[in-house]
Amino acid sequence: MKVEFWLAFILYFCVLFAVGFAVRKKKPSASDMLMGSRGLNFWVTALSAQASDMSSWLFMAFPMAVMVGGIPQIWLAVGLLFGMFATWHFIAPKLRVETERYNAYTLSTYFSKRFHDPKGVIRVLSSVMMLLFLTYYLAAGLISIGLLCESLFELNYYVGILIAATVILGYTFIGGFVSVAWVDLFQAIFLLLAIIIVPCMAFFQIDGWAAIFAAAENSKIPMTFFPENYKDILYPLFGWGLGYFGMPHIITKFMAIKDPKELTKSKYLGITWEACALIAATFVGIIGIAYFKNGIANPEFVFVNMVSNLFHPFTSGLVLCGVMAATISTMDSQILVAASSVTEDIYKQLINKNATSKKEVVAFRFAVVIFTLLALWIASYRNQTIMETVYYAWAGLGCTFAPLIISALYSKYVTRQGALAGVIAGGLLAAIWPMLNRYLAEAGILEATPTMIIGFPFGLAMIFSVSYLTKKRNFA
Repeated sequence: MKVEFWLAFILYFCVLFAVGFAVRKKKPSASDMLMGSRGLNFWVTALSAQASDMSSWLFMAFPMAVMVGGIPQIWLAVGLLFGMFATWHFIAPKLRVETERYNAYTLSTYFSKRFHDPKGVIRVLSSVMMLLFLTYYLAAGLISIGLLCESLFELNYYVGILIAATVILGYTFIGGFVSVAWVDLFQAIFLLLAIIIVPCMAFFQIDGWAAIFAAAENSKIPMTFFPENYKDILYPLFGWGLGYFGMPHIITKFMAIKDPKELTKSKYLGITWEACALIAATFVGIIGIAYFKNGIANPEFVFVNMVSNLFHPFTSGLVLCGVMAATISTMDSQILVAASSVTEDIYKQLINKNATSKKEVVAFRFAVVIFTLLALWIASYRNQTIMETVYYAWAGLGCTFAPLIISALYSKYVTRQGALAGVIAGGLLAAIWPMLNRYLAEAGILEATPTMIIGFPFGLAMIFSVSYLTKKRNFA
């Protein structure tokens, strides 16, 4: 165990606390904690939204996919860019205006008011679905941090996830939305520098592109952009890209920008950031084919092992904080959204409808603690890969909320019953599809198909078919 590693990580965590503490409000209102009183500028909106997206997937799962599966895995990145651009362009402006119009600080509150749901059934049900899948998403982040702590510090996995959860809980508990947004801005800049520097340094340690192609040929790794099977393009493109429309920890950042007209600037800044990050992560995987031509024990650690070989321990520690930055920037946003939903959609709806702003802040902070503990419990099982856990949560959120968000913003004919059917159908299918799809594939009925490919159109079909059958037209 290197003392220099510890010094680098301690320095990094101190900076996170300092940023989160500096921007907090001393006496925050419920609006401050839940939505930052809709006061973010376009820089913070853009980079905090993008940082909330990537997680440890950027540094660990995606480079592994490229290193093992070759250049065709780039379609994963193309799918993400396509989905995020479409979300910025088609969802962000309308959602910002509509949520302010309905005075909604959470998606569940917006759905309830948009579809005239006086009993709050949509509100509570969508909140429960959101909490379920966000918990798994947060657990994936904790798993990656625990594995990282084991690899680098010879630190017990469980101690590692406990430390990470405590750090994130701290500044989220203190400052709420504003602290999370500004910490994510800092981490977006930091992790982008880390993911760009490493492949540039590693490339000069191998014999150029010839070495990469030779190692790929020796290991039978495909190096062509267009794979032979068209499904290898469509599945990554839509299996991931469609999910963006329903990611609450990302799109809530759109809702908090001060001036909706500035979302155009945020869109291009955010997409530029994401393109740079994904291109750099792709090169980590491609260069890793030659850099580790004899393979490594765990391909998910291609970036981590590369950094450890390239830099002095203290510098390595700082660079590897980029992995922490990617993970933490997603986790804090997920904790924030979950706690906001508990406060706004469950506490105020079922427990105390006349709660004061002060009581809402207390409820928010209590929810932050409970949600973090629940994710810690799931992460303690550590029985899945990061990619599997992330995709299960990603598809769950996407199938549950993406069809409904699109319908709510762009259709006047969706009924309350249709909206409820969409949430139930999309969420339940996403929850059981991995098991059901495995059974169908083994029986030779249907080959393995990504959850989003099935769940998104199914949820959308349920929304409009049930809306048609109930024969109610909502012109709100």
